Amino acid sequence: MKPRVPPHVFDLPVHELRRGYRSDTYFWRGKIALERAGLCPEILMQVFQKEQAIVAGIDEALAILRVASGRYSDYPEACNLFDEFIDLKKKARAIYMSDRNEYERMMRRKLDLHEELEALWEDGYANLEIDALFDGDDLAPWETALHIRGDAATFTHLENIYLGVLARRTRVATNVRRVVEVANGKRVLFFPSRYDHWAVQGGDGYAAQIGGADGVSTDAQGEWWGGKGAGTVPHALIAAMGGNTVEAVKILGDAYPHVNLVALVDFENDCVQTALACAQALGDRLWAVRLDTGENMVDRSIQPLMGRMRPTGVIPELAHNVRQALDQAGFKHIQIIVSGGFTPERIADFEAAQAPVDAYGVGSYFLSGGHHFTADVVEVNGRPCAKAGRRRIDNPRMQRVNY
Repeated sequence: MKPRVPPHVFDLPVHELRRGYRSDTYFWRGKIALERAGLCPEILMQVFQKEQAIVAGIDEALAILRVASGRYSDYPEACNLFDEFIDLKKKARAIYMSDRNEYERMMRRKLDLHEELEALWEDGYANLEIDALFDGDDLAPWETALHIRGDAATFTHLENIYLGVLARRTRVATNVRRVVEVANGKRVLFFPSRYDHWAVQGGDGYAAQIGGADGVSTDAQGEWWGGKGAGTVPHALIAAMGGNTVEAVKILGDAYPHVNLVALVDFENDCVQTALACAQALGDRLWAVRLDTGENMVDRSIQPLMGRMRPTGVIPELAHNVRQALDQAGFKHIQIIVSGGFTPERIADFEAAQAPVDAYGVGSYFLSGGHHFTADVVEVNGRPCAKAGRRRIDNPRMQRVNY
């Protein structure tokens, strides 16, 4: 059996999940209504989506169920403690820079509240039966990815939480896999951090690794699987050096002598000459150059060829020009990375043109589209019970979960 990622890796806001703070309100109210009525129906919840996909987020969804399935022994007390917990969280943020002593006092009280909330929590996960696919599995349209059987009141408040996790992670993993499949074994670099909120980096980077990405741009994106961020010299550093790309790459290399040094060579819109200048100045120390010409720009080496192709941005002809110049100057060891609006279709065009590219840096495409999961009750107390049009669908590829 494949190993599952343990729950602690996901750094979940446990008390917020248990209290329904991040749940759609009607899910939380449904849980409380069942408990107040003294009802404990055993349900079978079935989770699926409707597209061909690479599923990801399964282990994170299981972790959510593991830490937040259950109930409080005293709801009024638990709710009061939680309200204080959240209030302290907000107040502590407000005074962090101005009153460190008070901040530390609040943190100690927050830890006390954590212990008090833990004492009131009655775990319900032990009584659930869960069957699930694994992160990275191919998922067919309408194929069941997850079955959860147990007391409805212990886990129905978590529905939107685990569905959202599955939707996001599957979207990223599937998009990455689509790129990997057309890249013909070339490295695929995961560069979408600037297109979304910083807080999603850990999970997105994990999903990218599931999809087959070879590198990430931030350490946070590699946190869940042990990866580290990598990248090039930034445009901002080149500008800070007065537009001198060579000097910018030199000082970056001096500051980080053990990293693969990559020069970004489009600052002056002359990738060939800038790549050669960096190669001549740095020799074997230079590992790669990255082409990132703007979509409305025509690189200087392409201008004489205009009229025979769409000339703007990073195009196969530009990669050929840079490769030819580096090779003729004796720098065959230097790799070429391309970036700037790449999609599977555009990468397929580069591969069809046999562009001399060693890696594709892809950003916004990885966050595009959607893979929306649905959860349906399909059995109640061992008898079929589902909304019209839905029924239990077993999947022999799922395996019983046992943390």
